[in-house]
Amino acid sequence: MATYLEFIQQNEERDGVRFSWNVWPSSRLEATRMVVPLACLLTPLKERPDLPPVQYEPVLCSRPTCKAVLNPLCQVDYRAKLWACNFCFQRNQRGAQFPLIFLYVVDTCLEEDDLQALKESLQMSLSLLPPDALVGLITFGRMVQVHELSCEGISKSYVFRGTKDLTAKQIQDMLGLTKPAMPMQQARPAQPQENPFASSRFLQPVHKIDMNLTDLLGELQRDPWPVTQGKRPLRSTGVALSIAVGLLEGTFPNTGARIMLFTGGPPTQGPGMVVGDELKIPIRSWHDIEKDNARFMKKATKHYEMLANRTAANGHCIDIYACALDQTGLLEMKCCANLTGGYMVMGDSFNTSLFKQTFQRIFTKDFNGDFRMAFGATLDVKTSRELKIAGAIGPCVSLNVKGPCVSENELGVGGTSQWKICGLDPTSTLGIYFEVVNQHNAPIPQGGRGAIQFVTHYQHSSTQRRIRVTTIARNWADVQSQLRHIEAAFDQEAAAVLMARLGVFRAESEEGPDVLRWLDRQLIRLCQKFGQYNKEDPTSFRLSDSFSLYPQFMFHLRRSPFLQVFNNSPDESSYYRHHFARQDLTQSLIMIQPILYSYSFHGPPEPVLLDSSSILADRILLMDTFFQIVIYLGETIAQWRKAGYQDMPEYENFKHLLQAPLDDAQEILQARFPMPRYINTEHGGSQARFLLSKVNPSQTHNNLYAWGQETGAPILTDDVSLQVFMDHLKKLAVSSAC
Repeated sequence: MATYLEFIQQNEERDGVRFSWNVWPSSRLEATRMVVPLACLLTPLKERPDLPPVQYEPVLCSRPTCKAVLNPLCQVDYRAKLWACNFCFQRNQRGAQFPLIFLYVVDTCLEEDDLQALKESLQMSLSLLPPDALVGLITFGRMVQVHELSCEGISKSYVFRGTKDLTAKQIQDMLGLTKPAMPMQQARPAQPQENPFASSRFLQPVHKIDMNLTDLLGELQRDPWPVTQGKRPLRSTGVALSIAVGLLEGTFPNTGARIMLFTGGPPTQGPGMVVGDELKIPIRSWHDIEKDNARFMKKATKHYEMLANRTAANGHCIDIYACALDQTGLLEMKCCANLTGGYMVMGDSFNTSLFKQTFQRIFTKDFNGDFRMAFGATLDVKTSRELKIAGAIGPCVSLNVKGPCVSENELGVGGTSQWKICGLDPTSTLGIYFEVVNQHNAPIPQGGRGAIQFVTHYQHSSTQRRIRVTTIARNWADVQSQLRHIEAAFDQEAAAVLMARLGVFRAESEEGPDVLRWLDRQLIRLCQKFGQYNKEDPTSFRLSDSFSLYPQFMFHLRRSPFLQVFNNSPDESSYYRHHFARQDLTQSLIMIQPILYSYSFHGPPEPVLLDSSSILADRILLMDTFFQIVIYLGETIAQWRKAGYQDMPEYENFKHLLQAPLDDAQEILQARFPMPRYINTEHGGSQARFLLSKVNPSQTHNNLYAWGQETGAPILTDDVSLQVFMDHLKKLAVSSAC
């Protein structure tokens, strides 16, 4: 008989699904009392090498309200290649397959070194694309240039003013795109090699223009408009993105396409500008936003949200690669990546390995030689009648599909049973939240099971349309008689991530202290429900193994950059939250509670508590926060290295000790997307703050003399420790007043 932990892990491996509760309370009332909602983390494209796809595309009825699958009861006209749907009688033809599309939108207001490095990365990417992939190029500075790529031996581009907001119709008229790339209905099905490449002069197959585009990128110059002392360059990011969206709308709607924005600074003119060109006026901070003193923020955010929604409606996605030492406007532009499932990468420069390797990893291939990306997905969730869908949190937008299984109580993006996910990869993960609607006075028969089906339609990177269907079922249980079964089936890791997603979602529209108070109330209620204790006696409080780690996760979540904006810019907070809302369970837990490994002469590396007591003079620590990899040398180790012991033959074991965390760090750096920031520091080093700010401050300057100097490093902070947090929690949980 498998344990619940084994059951949970087997289901995740097979289905890519982790539920907060794996035995479900059988009534609405009891489900409400469980505090943590019934919800799951779904990874739609969870890699399953053992599950080969059926080697033909699903053929669907083209009527949007039907979408029935071609079946033996349909009438088929083999000569005309038509079939009539037996549900709605729609006559259908086979649609054309289009290749993948990559539209580069490149900022030319960069320093010479940065621009050169970016050009080399873009040239490298051309060699990684399939020969039939379509590529386009838009460059922008003060003006926006749309480059025509079908011209041989001559460079030709359409120039737009960076200050004027244009409608999609105006953009398409100016570019001569008023006719669609192909009629939607055609007399015969187009073969893949007959795609209408010539229909868009701005999007051409790589094999035709590889040399021309490589030369064009190589010849790109910095924006020629002079920038006077004390001014920022005029950067028309909002118009450049608007033109990119309009170009794809007018040529290839509803097919796999990535708009890839590369920017090295904030938009400073036109629609979408986030700061003026006067350097003496800094870009908005959290303080400015709180005081409602961010002059351009609301208007810019509205502009980018409009573009994001248009892009999502067409099934395209927008990636943002922002590399600069100052902020670049990610706060205002975040919706472009968040709503379309695009990537967001933030770095100091395009000339760093962080950007170069992260960008290269986008084009990695799976075991079949296909890109690990999918496009234009729709997720349809169906439930048995005892459940309703409350919402989803992740890289998706609502398709506003109402129905009997849609709950009126919304959590996240709710009011629908279907969502659009324009960009997907094997780690993209959504949080789906449910509501038990079965009434308390209508018990579910013993042995009854609830069922949920996830149907994901998507365009594979091979350009095939595919469907992945995952159907799961769990047992219902009566809380009065089977509470111990429900407790044992609690997945505290999944529950922590699902509650954290709710908290981060709320933090986007609510004050930070309000979100923390909400999380605290939920935690106290959970402990009151499932803790074992005597009233008014905190020392008697106990949690079972199924719940024991949950308060610890909440402690670290409260201190995380997802909820604490102190010491982070608005752009950094947007970046952290973007990745937290799309990563799978394992990576999300690392973000909430970083992993700490200790290296010593006493044995192999071992995981240690994320606590100041783990910072010892004769140890090396490796911390993985997902966004940073930190190697920290204890005081004695740092002194030995400074003395050069590692270079002496008799201290070869010390040399190996220094090398071990470096090797382990490289493994993580080479596998993770996006590539983390690498920090190598030591006791007393300025960058030691990255470690000290994450560990539980069990020793601080306030209680220094209660501890010996040998037991760890004191942290200069007024933050409460995990022990104090737990003492308060126990006191509140056992209190009659709460």
